[in-house]
Amino acid sequence: MKAVVSLNSGSSSIKFSLFVLDGEGALRLSAGGKIEKIGIAPTVTARSVEGGVLLERAWPDGATLAHADLLADLFAWAGDHPLEGQEIIAIGHRVVHGGTEFAAPRLVDTALLEKLEALCPLAPLHQPHNLAAIRAIAALRPELPQVACFDTAFHHDKPDIASRFAIPRALHDQGIRRYGFHGLSYEYIVRRLAEIDPALADGRVIAAHLGNGASLCAMQAGKSVDTTMGFTALDGLMMGTRCGSIDPGVVLHLQAQLGMSPAEIEDLFYKKSGLLGVSGISSDMRTLAASDAPEAAEAIDLFACRAAREVAALATSLGGIDGIVFTAGIGENDADIRSRICSRLAWLGVRIDELANVGNCPRISMPDSPVAVLVIPTDEERMIALHTLNVLGNALGAVA
Repeated sequence: MKAVVSLNSGSSSIKFSLFVLDGEGALRLSAGGKIEKIGIAPTVTARSVEGGVLLERAWPDGATLAHADLLADLFAWAGDHPLEGQEIIAIGHRVVHGGTEFAAPRLVDTALLEKLEALCPLAPLHQPHNLAAIRAIAALRPELPQVACFDTAFHHDKPDIASRFAIPRALHDQGIRRYGFHGLSYEYIVRRLAEIDPALADGRVIAAHLGNGASLCAMQAGKSVDTTMGFTALDGLMMGTRCGSIDPGVVLHLQAQLGMSPAEIEDLFYKKSGLLGVSGISSDMRTLAASDAPEAAEAIDLFACRAAREVAALATSLGGIDGIVFTAGIGENDADIRSRICSRLAWLGVRIDELANVGNCPRISMPDSPVAVLVIPTDEERMIALHTLNVLGNALGAVA
């Protein structure tokens, strides 16, 4: 049975999913898992789609193990424990940044890797690890096709005005512009929304990808019109450990008055800000919700306030709003955050059914709400697998 693996490699973790082509040519999730705590004490867990544990392993003294080492171990295990006689025919990767050139998934070769390497300064916490996984697989299985799927691609054709900063044109032409991210997630939401509510999918929708990384995307007829993330994945909403939008003067002050280096500022904005920085407790919304500390309450309120403010701004980009879709870890599971955001948007016509919201129903808006509000789980890994098969020429038949 033919199978495709989707890999999402981060700085300290690697998510993986195994999809098989069933008898009707549709993709079916077979197994998935995660390698975590890379660089500290790595662990790997793999489960079947039914939830059964296929692999559990830990390296308490494995701080020196790199992505390549852990992927090699995973592939070695997979070679000794084939699932349902599955034959892996390709690997698809989430690659955060495709720059101005890459508007669609691409088969990986040496030339592509060189171009993607040059984009690492634009996504320093993501891109190097995305590419490290590609190189590791190439060393392990050089004959195996690999496909790069770009998080920026969905936003590639948004209006020019949504891509510009108010800086000299020469800098824009050099690539300093608003790219947008979480494109694979938004692309999947567009696909599912068209199945759930075709009329709404053709309208003006704001998708809220709220997780440890968070952004919003304004979509018209399934196309990106504007988004909150810009030049890097640091921009826009407040996140788990990232500050989101910030006065550029703060950067100048940190450098000139406090003597911080670029590396120290990068660490501050990417790893020590957001929910963690404001609360001083945690970057995890669940931990903050369970805390009685006023700092935790303030962090939660700030998160919701910033999200609602950006929804209103994107409604201007769309010329109105027909629907909101919540997705990702917080968006899919945190009824309180959804309620806080929507209550601040009542003036836009957003009215939610609190019972449906608490019950995590697919549609949480009141029947007479002028703005539909839905909760749709995202599936970036499936989107990667679909793209991977399409890049390979779809030679194995129809894809779901």
